[in-house]
Amino acid sequence: MFTLRRATGALAPLALLLSGTALSAQDAGRMDKAVTEHADDKKYMGTALVAIGDEVLLDKGYGSANLEWDIANSPDTKFRLGSITKQFTAVSILLLHERGELDINAPVKTYWPDAPASWDDITVAHLVHHTSGIPSITSFEDFPRWKYQPWKLETLVGKFAERELEFEPGSQWKYSNSGYLLLSAIVGKVTGEPLGAFMQANIFDPLGMASTGVDDTDKILPKRASGYSPSEDGVINADYVSMTIPTGGGDMYSTTGDLLKWQQGLFGGKLLKPETLQTYLAPVDFEAFGEAKYASGVLVEEIEGQTVYWHGGGIEGFNTWLGHDPAKDITVVVLANLNGGSANQLGRSLMTLAQGGEVQLASELVEVSTNDIDLEQYAGTYRVSPQFALKFFVEDGQFMTQATGQAAHPVFASGEDEFFLKVVDARLKFNRGEDGAVNSVTLNQGGGTVEASRE
Repeated sequence: MFTLRRATGALAPLALLLSGTALSAQDAGRMDKAVTEHADDKKYMGTALVAIGDEVLLDKGYGSANLEWDIANSPDTKFRLGSITKQFTAVSILLLHERGELDINAPVKTYWPDAPASWDDITVAHLVHHTSGIPSITSFEDFPRWKYQPWKLETLVGKFAERELEFEPGSQWKYSNSGYLLLSAIVGKVTGEPLGAFMQANIFDPLGMASTGVDDTDKILPKRASGYSPSEDGVINADYVSMTIPTGGGDMYSTTGDLLKWQQGLFGGKLLKPETLQTYLAPVDFEAFGEAKYASGVLVEEIEGQTVYWHGGGIEGFNTWLGHDPAKDITVVVLANLNGGSANQLGRSLMTLAQGGEVQLASELVEVSTNDIDLEQYAGTYRVSPQFALKFFVEDGQFMTQATGQAAHPVFASGEDEFFLKVVDARLKFNRGEDGAVNSVTLNQGGGTVEASRE
């Protein structure tokens, strides 16, 4: 997702999509309880919407839009969207392709003549799908030093234009905010106007999205939420970032109601022809996040046996999640003005509930005694990636875990080979090989699943 905070490898809040009592898809009270639990734990502030067709089951604000003035969030509060912006950019590209003004399969240099020679084999589609090999500008070592300054789009493109490609175009998938910056520049070249102006005339206005636009910190925007971040001393005002930087990849704002209009309009055929919509929804053949694959500014994943198109977003002070199940015509929107994993977790949980699936809330987990459990059988290091691992050990009779570069935390048993954390909503399942020995651990985090092998 578009994040303007450097990745730390930290454990994010974890999603608990567990077995439990079957819940009705119409149980709006249960949905509200799921969100309220996060808000009451001071992990979430924002707005959430769940709709099946035209029936809105939940559309409610939680916590404060502005803590200093004690102004409550409400359905008409405007939030920065982060990387949900990318699907609007992708649709803009496809609209131009559909009209014959741009060829998505043409080389980037067709529309950006100043492209370096290393980009000769990069197509517009590669940018849309994150398969270009262009390194993401937000991962650069010096990014934290210049993110506060306003930048011209051409200058930002120049910052990554001379960088070495990370892989041959089309051979791999790797998330790149640079690609969407370049897409916004290409739209400008083709149309002669900024991407924001194109989206206003071709997407926002036609769909009646009056509370949506490209954010500009300098302008007065009624009902704009203030962004916050967690810290060791409690909630603090989020760090500043110039909104000239995430152009095309994370610079939009919107409301739950407007995003419902967006999903209904997009999937209802009001913007793209059927064949173009299928192009938009077709994923590339690379794993992106967990089992999800990437299409055009949107991820494709099976949830409760149904294909769901979703994307999350993260930027200073805000996290977001937007998902749509076209088979059941379900739309879920979660917007947060407090950084953390709640938006992603709640989005997936609310989608599961709307589909009639089962979700167990963190408050419903029951701790069982470990007196008869040999905790040492789980002790060891479990590798998530070359840079990140989970270490499990027993200290004074308490089972503990410690992620790379972080403090250690207690782990509690909930069943056979199953454990959870209380400091965050985390679920852990230790897996065994044919010999019966523990050889890996499955981590449910932020609605996603990661398996780490024992070293």
